[in-house]
Amino acid sequence: MGRQQVDDERTRTEGDGEQHTGGVRSVRRAFDILTLLTEDRPVITLREITGATGLAKTTALRLVQTLEETGLLGSHPSGYTAGPALWRWAYLARGQWEVPQETRKVMRDLADRLGETVNLFVARGVHRICVAHEESPHPLRHVVDVGDEQPLWAGASSKILLRGASEAFLRRVALASPQGEEQLDRLRSWVTEAAERGYAVSSSEFDEGLTAVAVPVTGRTGKVVASLSLSGPSHRFPYEAVERFATELAAGARLISDQGFSHPLSSDV
Repeated sequence: MGRQQVDDERTRTEGDGEQHTGGVRSVRRAFDILTLLTEDRPVITLREITGATGLAKTTALRLVQTLEETGLLGSHPSGYTAGPALWRWAYLARGQWEVPQETRKVMRDLADRLGETVNLFVARGVHRICVAHEESPHPLRHVVDVGDEQPLWAGASSKILLRGASEAFLRRVALASPQGEEQLDRLRSWVTEAAERGYAVSSSEFDEGLTAVAVPVTGRTGKVVASLSLSGPSHRFPYEAVERFATELAAGARLISDQGFSHPLSSDV
């Protein structure tokens, strides 16, 4: 291969790399724009987009136009809202990921009877994902939206979901935490204690003033496939209440386990 051919090949390779990097960056920026849409903010303006993302107005406008063309965003008199393509994807995801109605009934009964928010989490990588929730009837309550991701390095549900995890995976979770390696011993202790008691408790580990109680949901082989938790303001979780909550949750988890619960988002830890 001659020198000119080598130079041409290098130029082409570098150009492809630059295009790939730019393409990935554009995808990331488009995703950042879409994540600005929430239940509380179903419509976003171009000013809000540039303010939240730090993008130049011309770049933001170009991305918004592309998102409109693909149906991911739609025009609105006040700005931009979710487009029909997102609705189609959401419908698809709901059909695949929504938990069975009988599971939701168990959770709703628990929330009504115990007066606190009930969540169902599955592990995925070094995170846990909320796949179902039933809110507390109290005005002051803990809210976790379906689809929310939380790290596995703390929280009652994490202590349940990490049961049976390998030493290598526990280390990986610990290193993802603010404490780093120091969190490893805590994780080992928490997981062992939760396995011995049959339930786990956390207090102000993620949110100040928040307490949670969690129990395992098991599959047909006895492996933990999800955690069923109850969470709310710490002042409504005195010791005697925690014991009762754990007992009630365990009964609910057995019902869900007997229904043969599984979820496509869950992954082995």
